[in-house]
This record gives sequence, C-alpha cells and structure tokens, in this order.
Amino acid sequence: MAEEITKNSTGYSESSIKVLKGLDPVKQRPGMYTLTDNPLHIVQEVIDNASDEVLAGFGTKIILTQHSDGSVSVEDDGRGIPVGIHPEEKCSVVEVVFTRLHAGGKFNKTNGGAYSFSGGLHGVGVSVTNALSSRLEVTVWRDGLESKITFADGYVIEKLSSTKSPRLKKETGTRVRCWPNPKYFDSPKIPLEALVRLLKSKAVLLPGCEVQYNDEIKGIHQTWKYDGGLKEYLLEQLDHVPEIKPFQAEGFATEDDENFSVGEGAGWVVVWTEEGKLERESFVNLIPTPQGGTHEAGLKDGIFQALKSFIEQHSLSQKGVKLIGDDIFARASFILNAKVLDPQFQGQVKEKLISRDALKLISAFVRPQMEFWLNSHIEDGKKLAELVIKQAQVRQRAVTKVAKRKGSSVAVLPGKLTDCLSEDISRNELFLVEGDSAGGSAKKARDKEFQAVLPLRGKVLNTWEVDRNLLFGNKEIHDISVAIGVDPHGPNDNPNLSGLRYGKICFMADADVDGSHIEVLLTTLFYKHFPKLIDTGHVFIAVSPLFKVIIPKIGKQKERRVYCLDEAELNKTLEKLKKEKVPEDKIEISRFKGLGEMDEKELKETSLDPETRRLLPLSLGNVSRELTTSAMNILMATKEADSRRRWIERHGDQFEPDI
Repeated sequence: MAEEITKNSTGYSESSIKVLKGLDPVKQRPGMYTLTDNPLHIVQEVIDNASDEVLAGFGTKIILTQHSDGSVSVEDDGRGIPVGIHPEEKCSVVEVVFTRLHAGGKFNKTNGGAYSFSGGLHGVGVSVTNALSSRLEVTVWRDGLESKITFADGYVIEKLSSTKSPRLKKETGTRVRCWPNPKYFDSPKIPLEALVRLLKSKAVLLPGCEVQYNDEIKGIHQTWKYDGGLKEYLLEQLDHVPEIKPFQAEGFATEDDENFSVGEGAGWVVVWTEEGKLERESFVNLIPTPQGGTHEAGLKDGIFQALKSFIEQHSLSQKGVKLIGDDIFARASFILNAKVLDPQFQGQVKEKLISRDALKLISAFVRPQMEFWLNSHIEDGKKLAELVIKQAQVRQRAVTKVAKRKGSSVAVLPGKLTDCLSEDISRNELFLVEGDSAGGSAKKARDKEFQAVLPLRGKVLNTWEVDRNLLFGNKEIHDISVAIGVDPHGPNDNPNLSGLRYGKICFMADADVDGSHIEVLLTTLFYKHFPKLIDTGHVFIAVSPLFKVIIPKIGKQKERRVYCLDEAELNKTLEKLKKEKVPEDKIEISRFKGLGEMDEKELKETSLDPETRRLLPLSLGNVSRELTTSAMNILMATKEADSRRRWIERHGDQFEPDI
C-alpha cells in the first residue's frame, strides 16, 4: 500500500496547482456557470441585459435574430454600454463587461445606480456568453458614435473602434452577436419553442415593449407587444375557460414603506379551473424562475390567509375540514412577476429564488389585494371557497379511507394521480414518475385509455427499516399504495391482490445518478413492503435513454432519430452509421439531462409507447430471497455503513461513476 501511495504522489508538487484566470474557469467547467444542454441560456443572458434596460425605463424594443451562419444577435434601443476607459481596469468598459467575471452595472443598487432592479446578480452573465462563443461582436450606439469590438473564444481580436454614428444622436442602443461554440453544448441547436416562449414572456412582462423574433433561415418573423396583459397571456395558455374570474393585481413599495425599498413588490394574475392543464410561471426582475422559490411561497401565503379569512367571515367552512395551502393551489394557474432589489438565486442559472425577505414582501402585497378582490366579487369568492373546500375533503378522505380500508371497498385516489379510462387490469399501466415536470410531460404523452401517471416529488423515503404500520405517515408512499390498490405486506403474507388496479407498475426516472437512486428507493419499497407484486411480475423499470442521435435525410431516406441507453450503445450506433456512410459532421448527438427535458414525442417513443419503449421487469431471477435480502440489508440499512464501505472497496472499481 505504501508503494502504491508513493507512486500516486510523485506527480503532485507545487507546479500541479493550476490557477485559472480571466474566463478560463468558464471554459474548464461551463456547467458551473450555465446550462450546457444547448446555447439558449447564454443567449438569454444577452436578452436579460436588454430587458434590464427596458425595465430601467431606457428602452422600448428588443430584436433577436437567428442568422443563417449560426449566430444569434440581440439588439436593444437602450442607453448603450459605456465605451469609455474604466478607471481601475484601464481599458474600455465594454471590454471589461465581456471579459471579466463579476463585473457589471448591476452591483450598484443605491440611488442613482445604473440598475435599481435587474436579474443580474453575479456579474458573470455576458462574460460567460463571450467565453462559450467562438466569436462575439458588440456594436454600441452612444453619444453620437458607433463603437465596435470583436472577441474570439473570450479574447479581443479586434480592438474597440469608434466612428460617427449613422443614426441620430438620440438613437442609442446595443447589439450583441454571438456564435455559440458547439463543443461546450450537448446540442448546438437552440430549442425554438423555449426561445419563443422566453421572448413572448418578456413582451408580456414589459408592457409597451416591442419584442421581435427573426429567423433568416426559416423566414420566420414574429412581433409581440402587450400594453398590459398578464391576464391575457395566462388565459391564452389554458385549455379550459375558468369558472371563476381571474384575480389580477399588483403592489409596490412607496417611500412611506418602512419595511421594503421603493419599487419592490409584484404584479400577478391567478385563475382557478376545475379541470384541464395548469400553467404556472414566475419571474424575478424579468428572469424566469421555473423552480419557483420564496416569491411563489409569498403569493400562496397571501392568498391562503385572505381566503381563509373570507371563508370564516361568510360562514362557508365545513365541519371537520381543515384547509391547507395545497388545497387552495391544487387547481390554480398563475403568473407572478416580482421586483426584488437584491435577489438571491440558487445557482448561476437563477432557476429558483431563495431571498428570505421575498416571501414576506409578496405576501404583504397579495393578502390585502386578495381580500379586496374577494369582497368585491362575493359570488366568485364563494365559488372559489367551494372548490377549495372540495379539494380539502378529497385530501382528508384519502387519509381516512386508507386508515379504514378494511371497513370500506372504496378508496379516494390521490389528487396527483392522472388515471386511465380502462378497467382492464391486465392492460392498465401506472407510471411512477420522478418530478412534476417529467410527470407533466408523461401525462401529455401517455395513452389515456390504459396508462396512468403518478408524479413523485423528490426522492421517496428509504423504507428498508420503516415499520409497516408507519408507512402511511409518508405522503408519497401513501399515494402509491392507494393508487395501486394493494396494502403493504411481507414476503410470507398472503395479501389480497383483488384490488390491484394496474397490471404493470413502472418506475420512470432520469438516466443519471439521482434517477438511479430513486429507482433503488422504489425497488426497496416494493421488495420490502409489496413483495407479492414483484413475485407475480407486476413491477417494471422504464429504461430511459441517455443519448439522442439525429441522422439527417440522405437520398430517399427520411431524417431519423435513434435513442441510445449509454455510451456503449452510442458507439455501436455511430459505428453502424459509419458503415452506412453517413457523414460524421451531419450527425447530431445530444445528451438528455432528464425526463423533463424530453418533449411529448420523445418521451412517448422512449418510455411510454409499448412498441418502442424498453421496460425491464423487476424480479429475483435465479437468486434466492435470503441472499437478495442480505445484499439489500448491506446496501440500505443505516447500521451497515462498515459493510457498505467494505463492499465498495472490493467492488467499487467495477463501476463507472456518472458525474
């Protein structure tokens, strides 16, 4: 062992320590600074800068163009990035902005700062765009001058030059044109649907701002301009007309507010529907926050407190019904546009707001507005109360029915379950899906005749050492048991399977480490507490692919899509295509980050369609239950850490980690 340590240590010295400077950290670890599935996020950084100019009151137009050479340009009519010499860096400000991490005009939040409210926080936005682009050109119109500077791989290749502007002096603005470097992204293509949705949302959130989208290759030209329209935008997205009038309002702090800074607050619209899809979008200073955060929690808290008070005042409560926040938002769609002076996000990609004060901020404005709305629309308020109380009754009955299952043959199904129409148990399938996002895609992609979907929130409990009588204390496990129609049992029990509602129970998780962990936890649950379902062949794992290969149209052969489970299968596919003489440079390869990233068609092809999916039956095979239980105990028991460590030391080199 000492000899082995010596050998491994010889290459480690003072010179082994590498210091990354400038934009090198971004190039070395791009995933730490942006999303690398495609270049949308680095383009979004430029869009956000243009939006911040409009938000600050200095712009009225944003134009995005996808050029025929693969580049993307974003132009605004704001003030134009300063081009003078930076007092400390001794080079032009525009160069500093695009070549220095943690540099920008958004750190100065004091009165008179360039941006009071902006999405930018870390100051690494457009510098990341520059680092991950093979070429980037900046044109600034300011002070009667047209100034240009060009970068390649993050370095200046054409220094700043200024000439007299062909525009009027008052016609200021900035245009950034970038060529995303494909080597940093799983796919070089920007998803059109996501890009259009982003641009459209900017128009909605910036009343009076004209947002243009141009595609030179496809000849697409679209323009959006809303003079005031969160409500119109949300209603466009819904597939059902709301039975209750939308609740639209806003609230912002004034100089008299002692708790919040001037201008902080939000605008929002909320609608309730009894059926149909739900749409939920939130933004902080125009930045989309798909994972929500404290501002969404504030919206929910404000509405919950107001409605609870309304129900009490009008004596609408039902005996034995206790409302919780989930009851009120079970059938709610909303758009929330928050303005926060110094937003704190989770990670550089800003998908979730974690500013603690935001909950109090939004709730403080939402509650009085909701109280006013309810008392101005009494009938709508009563309809909403009725809908919410009904949701609470369903939730409470589900718990009661499980506790008294032996006394009743009826079970109230979980609210998150999207059930199928067929009653043919041999045909019916239930998919236990990782996450609400993938669950939403699965609901759209499924065959509703015989396929049901139950989204799971996060990782289910490790039930290896959980007493069977305490299982229903966990909501996810409670919902799974109620959905499948079978009570937990042991390997030596003779459970009643007559209530089984699905012939196939399928685990569907991402093809990564977290997804594998979820599959292990579900396997543990069914092996330990629903073993007869495994023994009788009812449990499966939906094997999702890691790669998608797009083969272009060649001759009479149409464009094809091939899905590969892992790198080994990908290499076999590429070898096969090589023999078919498909040009390498024409083949597009992308790696899926998760199920939620797939569109409906992809998810159906890979995981749901019986003709094209891969289902792996979960069974003991030729291994005895005693040996399997012993192995499971080593892997899952809390007191077996030493055994797990010894097992890893003995077998760890047989596995390739997916990091």
